Amino acid sequence: MKRINIKCPCCNSQAFLRSASAVHGQEYRQPGEEVYVCARYPACDSYRRTHLPMGTLANRPLRIKRMEAHEAFNRLWKSGMMSRTAAYHWLQVQMGLPPEEAHIAMFSEWRCEQVIQLCSQFLAPNTCAA
Repeated sequence: MKRINIKCPCCNSQAFLRSASAVHGQEYRQPGEEVYVCARYPACDSYRRTHLPMGTLANRPLRIKRMEAHEAFNRLWKSGMMSRTAAYHWLQVQMGLPPEEAHIAMFSEWRCEQVIQLCSQFLAPNTCAA
C-alpha cells in the first residue's frame, strides 16, 4: 500500500494512520476502523475519519463547522431543486473553485461559513412561508 504524506493544517505536524480507538477510546466498537491523527494528538485535536482522506485533518471547531456546512449543502440538493451533482457544480461556480477543490472536507472554517451563507441565500427566496 502506498504511504500518503499528510500534514496537520493546524500545527503542520505529520499525521499518522492509527486505530480509531486511539481517538475514540478502547470502547469504540468499530473494529479495524482507522483514522489519520496528528502526531501531536491530543494536544492538537486534529484527525480525519477516513482511510483515504479526501479532505484535510480538522480540529473540533473545524469538524463542527464542516458538519454545519454539509447540513446546509444537503438541504440544497435534498430540496429537489437540483441534483447532488448539480449542487456541487453550483457550489464550485459560486465559490470560484476548481472541481478538485470543491469539497467541504477540504474547507477552512471561513469557507464553511461561505457554504452556509450561499446555501441559505439560495434557499431563502424559494422557501414557502407557513
